Parts: sequence; C-alpha cells; structure tokens
Amino acid sequence: AVAALVSIIIVRFGFLEVRPALATFFGALACAGLSILVGLAAFVAIWQNGSRGMSRILLALVIDAVILAYPAYLGLQYRKLPPIHDITTDPIDPPRFEALARLRSGEGTNSAVYAGLYSAEQQRIAYPDIETVELEVPPQRAYEVTLALVAKRKWLVIDERPPQLPRRIGRIEAVARTPIMGFREDISIRVTPDGEESRVDIRSSSRYFESDLGSNAARVSKLIEDINSAVDNAKPAQKKPQTPAKLQAKTVKK
Repeated sequence: AVAALVSIIIVRFGFLEVRPALATFFGALACAGLSILVGLAAFVAIWQNGSRGMSRILLALVIDAVILAYPAYLGLQYRKLPPIHDITTDPIDPPRFEALARLRSGEGTNSAVYAGLYSAEQQRIAYPDIETVELEVPPQRAYEVTLALVAKRKWLVIDERPPQLPRRIGRIEAVARTPIMGFREDISIRVTPDGEESRVDIRSSSRYFESDLGSNAARVSKLIEDINSAVDNAKPAQKKPQTPAKLQAKTVKK
C-alpha cells in the first residue's frame, strides 16, 4: 500500500519523468498482486491449521484489493473504449495548439498536430454527441462565459486572447490534469462569430499515451454542458404579456 501511494505521489508531482514514474507505479501494483497471492496461501494455511492471524491476513487482502480496484477499472475502460487521445468538436478544422505546441515536442509526447481521420471516425462512433457549441450570444460574451468556466475548474491557462476586430476570434489554451495520477492533458478552445451569435469549439488531447481511457471526451462533454447551462441561465426571463382586465358592464338602476 505504501509503495502504491509513493508511486502515485511520484507521478503526480513529477519527481520522475512519466515513463520511469509509471514503471514505479506498475511495480507497486505487481507487489500488491503478489501480496494477494501470498495472503491467499496464508489464508488457506491458517484455515487448515487453526493458527492465529486470520484478521491480519483478511485486512491485508482488503487493502490489496482496494489498491488494485482502480487499475482494474482502467483495464476494463481500455478494452471498452477506442484507443484515441485527441477529442475535438470540430475534426475538420480543430482548434490548434499554439502556445502549448512547445510542450508537446519532447520525446514520448503526442504531437500538437491533430490525430487525424482515424481518430475522428472513432470519436464519431464512440462519442456522437460531441459537437460545436452554438450560442445565441455575441463572441465576447461566449468567450467570457467559457473563460470563467475554465477558471472555475482551476485549469492552468497558458494563453488567452479575447475576440477582437476584425476577425473576432477568441482563443484559450490551458492544461488540465487527471484526478488521481495527475497526467497533463492539453486544451484549446476557439470562439468564432456566427453573424451576431457565436460558435465555441473545444479540443482536449492527452500529452502522453495513445489511449486516454475516455478522460478527454468526458472533459469536453462536461464543458459543453456547462457552457450551454451558463448561457441559458444568464438569459433574461421573458415576461408574459399581460392581458388587459375585462371591463365590467355597468348596470343602470331603475
């Protein structure tokens, strides 16, 4: 358990490069698996001989099972989800990584260039609801809403440019991290005008590994949902037209 915890800290805080750090983590998992085998053998021996120590063996087995539960879940996700790492609302013209490109040029990192048609087709099959966000607000307002949501998520903003004349295109580049291991995943957001309204395109791409186990799609889907909700909630409530009160007919006393 201690080895697994230490390996997670090493990976999350970057004390080693990603691949050596992962080797440490998988080594800890192997130790946990070996510990389960030894524990089961000890359990059988104690059961047959009636020796003491059953409670400690059971506690060790529970701890090892908890350690291996999350990697087992990831293994199931790996089998179920397509092996892609680059998700975008616009596969034809995805938002580019400009400020982030230099961080994706080292050995073992995924390219800043979009993953291509194979990735787009796999995304379409697995995540058909990920599409461009169309908003009935001006680009500046769409940009402000999106930037506020990025800040709320505590993503590290690397570059942000509000929409300005003449093209009125806004851009946000940021870095998110996976919840447990802290792997870096890069995000590029583009806000473009559509007449007096606006369109928001999002791209989220893992910096390492060929498969993201669904993390980028989940991030993009949640951001799309929150952008739509924020814009809808900010719309002024439409007042229902009041119908004029009916005039009561006057009666003449006779």
